[in-house]
Amino acid sequence: MISDFSTLDSIIKETLSAIENGKRQVFEIAENTRIEYVRLKKEFEETRFEVEVLVAQVDELSKEEKKARRRLAEVSKNFNKYTENDIKTAYEDAQEKQIQLAKLRGRENLLRYKRDSMEQSLRRLETMLVKAENLASQLSVVTNYLAGNLRDLSHKIGEIQQIQQLGVSIIKAQEEERRRVARDIHDGPAQLLANIVMRSEFCLKMMEVDQTKVRDELYALQDMVRQSLQDVRKIIFDLRPMVLDDLGLVPAVKRYVEDFQSQYGLPVELVIIGSPRRFSMAVEVAIFRVVQECLSNIRKHAKARQVMIKLEILNNKINAVVKDDGAGFNLQHFMNSAGKEGFGLIGMRERVQILNGELIIHSSPGQGTTISVSVPFGD
Repeated sequence: MISDFSTLDSIIKETLSAIENGKRQVFEIAENTRIEYVRLKKEFEETRFEVEVLVAQVDELSKEEKKARRRLAEVSKNFNKYTENDIKTAYEDAQEKQIQLAKLRGRENLLRYKRDSMEQSLRRLETMLVKAENLASQLSVVTNYLAGNLRDLSHKIGEIQQIQQLGVSIIKAQEEERRRVARDIHDGPAQLLANIVMRSEFCLKMMEVDQTKVRDELYALQDMVRQSLQDVRKIIFDLRPMVLDDLGLVPAVKRYVEDFQSQYGLPVELVIIGSPRRFSMAVEVAIFRVVQECLSNIRKHAKARQVMIKLEILNNKINAVVKDDGAGFNLQHFMNSAGKEGFGLIGMRERVQILNGELIIHSSPGQGTTISVSVPFGD
């Protein structure tokens, strides 16, 4: 009997110790979240101040740019009064002011975007901090409570910790995507639009001098607008392909594969097994993003000559396989040492796990890579 009590006491002590360890981990999560919140809040305040300073600079430069344009208009209308050098100087000054203003406005837009993104992240961190503190408080009560299923309680604590870690990963993924979109907009459409504004004003001035050159400039502007529209459409498609909402997973994957082959010249074989149908939005987005991430990784790293994608639609689940004949890699070494590059694979795995699915990666140097995904769905 004493031995039984001793065994029970040992079990209770071990259980309490496990609960205490879990509680300390939650406290650490809460403290780390608080530190990150303070750091991000400071960075947000600095960025907001930078935006205010930049807005003032833009306003001041706008006044100077308008003044330069008025000066250019004045000398352009009075050829007899001003020398050719005066006209050239006025035009160059106006053009320089326009370029500076376009750059400042581009930077202002990026800073505004960064400020707004950090503000949203602050709200999420604040919510997460409140939840973590509440959880820590609840665990303090649990340490004095031994009734019930302690094993189930320990399991639930583990799930809560996984949710916290997943939340941090999601925030990182969102911030990385925002940085990528901002960079794509800045390097593409924003630069083209600034150039279009400058060259359109040049056309207005040239109409009074040489209409033939104006025609050539307009043709060039037309090409720029087309290029900008193409860039914007690509950014929109990467963010959220409309065909995924309108027609579903299979048409969206087909469209993406066609565009991928056309843009990069890499042959992709797409095999559809089963009857295409609509799935829940969560399932369609998860499978599409996995295919998208796989093709992106293949393009950047695999040096593949051929890619095969297979979508298999069954009664209660959908399977997706992406296989390439590229360079391959050591999976364990890659996941342990990679930074942002390995984060894409982690993001895919988390997307699938949220839906109670499974993701398997097979790869070895020189043998290519095969990524298999299986996601269940209900009717």
